[in-house]
Amino acid sequence: MKRTKAILHIDGDAFFVGVEVAKNPKLKGLPVVTGQERGIVSALSYEAKALGITRGMPIFRVNKEFPSVIVLPGDYKEYVRYSEMMFEIVKRYAQDVEEYSIDECFADLTGFDIPYKMSYKEIAEKIKKDVNGELNLSVSLGVAPTKVLAKIASNWQKPNGLTVIEKNEIDEFTKKTQIDRIWGIGPKTSAKLSNLKINTAKDFTDKSIEWIREHCSKPYESIWHELKGESILHIDSERKTKYSSIQKTRSFHPATNDEGFLLSQISKHVEESCAKARHYKLFPKEISIFLKTKEFKYKTTSFTMDTPTNAPEQIIAICRKEFKNIYNPGVLYRTAGVTLRKLVPTTSIQNDLFGSTKQVDKFEFLHNHIDLLEKKHNKKLIYLGTTHKAISNKKEGTDSDDLDKDLLFL
Repeated sequence: MKRTKAILHIDGDAFFVGVEVAKNPKLKGLPVVTGQERGIVSALSYEAKALGITRGMPIFRVNKEFPSVIVLPGDYKEYVRYSEMMFEIVKRYAQDVEEYSIDECFADLTGFDIPYKMSYKEIAEKIKKDVNGELNLSVSLGVAPTKVLAKIASNWQKPNGLTVIEKNEIDEFTKKTQIDRIWGIGPKTSAKLSNLKINTAKDFTDKSIEWIREHCSKPYESIWHELKGESILHIDSERKTKYSSIQKTRSFHPATNDEGFLLSQISKHVEESCAKARHYKLFPKEISIFLKTKEFKYKTTSFTMDTPTNAPEQIIAICRKEFKNIYNPGVLYRTAGVTLRKLVPTTSIQNDLFGSTKQVDKFEFLHNHIDLLEKKHNKKLIYLGTTHKAISNKKEGTDSDDLDKDLLFL
């Protein structure tokens, strides 16, 4: 007889802030936010959330309206280190572990109850105890027959909770789970389903598979099966080693229409995103640049590269030409950003027969050596001239050196 799957999901509670508390236990129980270097709240403690602070709130507003809140810069290298240590603890108890994001993973515990002589709940409790004790991190865990149900379970008791959904308890949990709280169902789809009087996970699973196929796209069939306790989504234990896209964006205060400053910000973002692409030996085929207005409206433009490169010079030159498509001198902007898309391994790019990539190769050769030098000194040493204004004329909220080059999930 085939055994019912036992899937674990572990989720770090307010992970970035949790790491800050682990580093400095005196912060425990205090309202803390990270994101000082970005100018907006990146993460916040439950105590800060209780005050009414939200992710994305400008730091200057936090300082003004909530003077008791402790504001910290993000320590991304430490977040990566703690993430890796948390995953290593989970791997002590399971062979198949999927590192889903920096602060959460799935693990297949099926069958390990026998050699460990523990129930699946006891295994989860042991993992939780090890993470709490060794890393001083608060985590919430869920165990269920499928990945989707395990996500529901880990979110059931937060923070520092543990919930197990047995096969015969699925209906009890799906009745109480709102449709917009289901992993894989986004805002647009949940709104559409709500209009069809599908308000809970149980409402969703009560529909026939034919109804699901008629009203939803293919991925929602898998969610329907998973919510009924049928394991469809398998654990992907291959470690993440590449990006589908790389984005760099920063907000600043006050908002500005200074064309030189905005162009310099974009130049800086291109430099940093290219450094990350080189780190993972990737080339972008498409680049987008965007500005966000004071009223939070986006203006964006995209272009493709005839010769993909992860050196910034030629990308910046095209960005400067494309900038006029999104910039209005009469508008104030609060954010500038760059996204590298359609990333491909460097090994897949071949030099053409006529040597049109020779100039690109020279730039890439130069930047690879600069990368080695900066790695040796563990800091950013060289910027392009087009980035100078962003570095020398920082407004409140702009960041310092790029700190998250090794962070796969940002």
